[in-house]
Amino acid sequence: MATVKEHYSEVLSDVYSWMFGGFEVGIQRNIEFINKHKLTPKSSGIAVDLGAGCGFQSIPLAKAGYSVTAFDIDAKLLQELKGNSDKLKITTVQGDLIDFDTVIKNNVELIVCMTDTIVHLESKEKVISLFNKVFTALETSGKFIITFRDLTHELKDLDRFLPVKNDDNTIFTCFLEYEPETVKVHDIVYKKLAGEWKLFKSFYRKLRLSESWILDELSQSGFEKIESTVENGLITIVANKQA
Repeated sequence: MATVKEHYSEVLSDVYSWMFGGFEVGIQRNIEFINKHKLTPKSSGIAVDLGAGCGFQSIPLAKAGYSVTAFDIDAKLLQELKGNSDKLKITTVQGDLIDFDTVIKNNVELIVCMTDTIVHLESKEKVISLFNKVFTALETSGKFIITFRDLTHELKDLDRFLPVKNDDNTIFTCFLEYEPETVKVHDIVYKKLAGEWKLFKSFYRKLRLSESWILDELSQSGFEKIESTVENGLITIVANKQA
């Protein structure tokens, strides 16, 4: 089994923007998300993007006025972020997001962990540790935003084969294999290179975290005024650090 870092390096990073409909589509989607949730700097203006990828969250946050520190383990995706961030206030850090507190020393206004990043962590214990670190890092009235898909409902038989995206040169299919605490995510990508189809494949594990479990653990970590919504299977949680 590949680690998350290896899986992205070997398969996902080269098709990441493409599978979300393209870079500009991903940016626009998150501009709309930021506007919907009225995310504008109100105090320190410091934001942290955990699992920043190619910048789908970081760039819109910086355009909204935040000074952003973007964490990700994949060098290719961070390079894509840098190439598209122009003169925006974004600092990139390549490393494990669980260690963000070794870099971020000041209290911050906003921390986001979006697009299934939370289920990439190795264990529920790591998730709880992250929640505690995020709560400590946030200033009073700071926000923590998570988006993820609930994998606790087990798909059966052929429903475990999921067509992700395809075009004339790339075909991306995913196969899910369920375990008690995790799902083995098998990504299978065919690319047409120099007129011939070449196969890229790898699998890694995602945690099976329920919405109720995350809400409970955020509350245990000290967060209050926790709001949760579900749209097209994607769960969005906004948690606040109150005075």
